[in-house]
Amino acid sequence: MNSTLSHVYRTHPIHIQSSNLPDFRSLSYLPDSYTWTAKDDLLFSASASNSNASLPFIDLSRPHVATRVGHACTTWGAFQITNHGVPLRLLEDIELLTENLFRLPVHRKLKAARGDDTISGYGVAPIASFFNKQMWSEGFTVIGSPLNHFHKLWPGYHHKYCEIMKEYEEHMQKLAAKLMWLALGSLGVEENDIESAGMSSDFQGAEAAIQLNHYPLCPEPDRAMGLAAHTDSTLMTILYQNNTAGLQVFRDDVGWITVPPVPGSLVVNVGDLLHILTNGIFQSVLHRARVNHLRSRFSMAYLWGPPSEQMISPLPKLIDSLQSPHYPSLTWKQYLVTKATHFNQSLSFIRNYPSSDQIS
Repeated sequence: MNSTLSHVYRTHPIHIQSSNLPDFRSLSYLPDSYTWTAKDDLLFSASASNSNASLPFIDLSRPHVATRVGHACTTWGAFQITNHGVPLRLLEDIELLTENLFRLPVHRKLKAARGDDTISGYGVAPIASFFNKQMWSEGFTVIGSPLNHFHKLWPGYHHKYCEIMKEYEEHMQKLAAKLMWLALGSLGVEENDIESAGMSSDFQGAEAAIQLNHYPLCPEPDRAMGLAAHTDSTLMTILYQNNTAGLQVFRDDVGWITVPPVPGSLVVNVGDLLHILTNGIFQSVLHRARVNHLRSRFSMAYLWGPPSEQMISPLPKLIDSLQSPHYPSLTWKQYLVTKATHFNQSLSFIRNYPSSDQIS
């Protein structure tokens, strides 16, 4: 995945450089460059819903879990899970690592700033270039080994932190594959259906990134945006959020709802590629992050996708004489290039093309 994202990064550079990030702790006011209105983002003014709607909460140890996962993917495109098999001790370790990273002085964090040819390291949200205003957040992306960056941040502790990241990725990889089969199994998809589509039934070769996020205390949270509304360009994203609310997901008939953090639980988002793979049956969920003035918020996202050159298209099992393919066959690399140009309109854009050769 490193070469995939680096290619997109070089082709569509982020205009806000890491060195321009402020020391959020020193700001007692909201700069104009961080002040959002509906003119900056039409969805910004859409507040959270007051309805009783809530994201499905699924215990993976209970019976009929595949049916529940499939229903959540179809109706919401997101759900929370418990009894997922990731040790609480490991979740606490990755949260502590994240907090320690972002509490470093700015000049220390900039030692691990992203370079011109990679998205790995410290910097702004990758979607920042699509908006005129800046987001009240900072991030750190890990693709492959974080050894080089972590050595710059923690010369005496980098091996310990690298071990935590490695163990976290191993658990997340297993969990993502399990969730993938639960979701696809609910649609009657079997191993031979996956293999006939040219993919590995055990998802060997899958690629991933880990995105660490920090949403600092904000003096005027109602006028700021932590992370603007977007869908993920993945098969699936698994998020661990600490005990501070901020994540919101959107559904047309409900509006925005806040996803409350539940100790030890994880949030799962359907990504654009899983939407394509299921011919639009599973919903790629629009989500965002809001900020507050009482407590910093940290989150850790595992962004999981196929090998970068793997062709992805609607599974034949989910297509019949009454339901034609809605999307062409394309690789993750091709889709990322499209997403870097068309952002949240990417699925609509490629749906109008019968072949990926026509997409640019």
